[in-house]
Amino acid sequence: AGAQAPAPYGEPIGLEAAQKVLAAAKAEAEANSWPVAIAIVDGGGHLVAFQRLDNTQYGSVNVAIEKAKTSALFRRPTKAFEDILAAGGSGLRILGLPGATPLEGGVPILIGGGVVGAVGVSGVQSTQDAQVAAAGAKAVE
Repeated sequence: AGAQAPAPYGEPIGLEAAQKVLAAAKAEAEANSWPVAIAIVDGGGHLVAFQRLDNTQYGSVNVAIEKAKTSALFRRPTKAFEDILAAGGSGLRILGLPGATPLEGGVPILIGGGVVGAVGVSGVQSTQDAQVAAAGAKAVE
């Protein structure tokens, strides 16, 4: 999925950096009054930090985690999978790819040019989820 080679893995994100990502993502969501779930995972897709804002639908909890895992494990934004799936044809094979959630809103976290983890957001429109995720990821670039 995706045309260019993804960035290499870096050292796994630590709690302090994950909390910075979470705080920045939360600030973006709150600035827009978007009730979302925010998940931060390390490069292996393991949960490091998580927060569900008030009034976020419960279904968004697992979706946010899965978006973050997909982005970390495949080292690319989940929008890449959404775009491939939307194109149809052979892109429908994405549906059979274990661990690939083809919904925009998962973004890799890069530190020092390496993927150290990812942030996944769910709760509003996918483009808005992605905006929140990107704001979080930028907090530690």
